[in-house]
Amino acid sequence: MHIEIDQDVCIGAGQCALTAPNVFTQDDDGFSTLLPGMADGGGDPLVKEAARACPVHAITIKEPTG
Repeated sequence: MHIEIDQDVCIGAGQCALTAPNVFTQDDDGFSTLLPGMADGGGDPLVKEAARACPVHAITIKEPTG
């Protein structure tokens, strides 16, 4: 999978970091960001739940095709 955070949409609610703290964090301005090396989710089973928890749907998860 591939995770993207739309920084133009993110409001810094932090629900992703609370739900999947091994994948998401917040930057110095309070906006969500991925931890280094976690663009693929690192196999964390909570990634999809974290995306669903985002109140503004700023997180997109793309599954590999084929």
